[in-house]
Amino acid sequence: MAQVPPASLVVMGVAGCGKSTLAAAVAARLGCAWLEGDRFHSEASRRKMAEGVPLTDQDRAGWLASLCEQLRLRPGVLVTCSALKRIYRDQLRQASPGLRFAFLDIDKAEASRRVSARGSHFFAASLIDSQFETLESPVGEPGVLRVDALRPLGELETLVSDWLRQG
Repeated sequence: MAQVPPASLVVMGVAGCGKSTLAAAVAARLGCAWLEGDRFHSEASRRKMAEGVPLTDQDRAGWLASLCEQLRLRPGVLVTCSALKRIYRDQLRQASPGLRFAFLDIDKAEASRRVSARGSHFFAASLIDSQFETLESPVGEPGVLRVDALRPLGELETLVSDWLRQG
């Protein structure tokens, strides 16, 4: 009988919701690898975001393709990715059967506050509005766990880790 690889996880949501922090905590707890999705953006996309210019579907195409390749190559990996639209999530799902999503739900004011407080990140705080305009909530889609991004990190880490272990 062939062993079924563990499901991969995308920690998703708008900028400032805490994707990287949660992914690192869950990966450490579960002893698995995680990838920072922002590292897969092209230099041109990074420049656009730093200048406060929202990315288009075309800008995101190569980035999503790279993340899909990582999901194909590394079953069981955790990836951070905004995954703002259903079409993006469906593309990621095609690359990784059984893919799950932890959606960090946050309000615009808190996301803006968090992004404004980051010092070295390339993402311009002025892009928060466009993130919320683009977001198509994944609530109700299969394999999605919605969590309140304002909950304490330890609580979120436990919630997501337990959910993954339950299969």
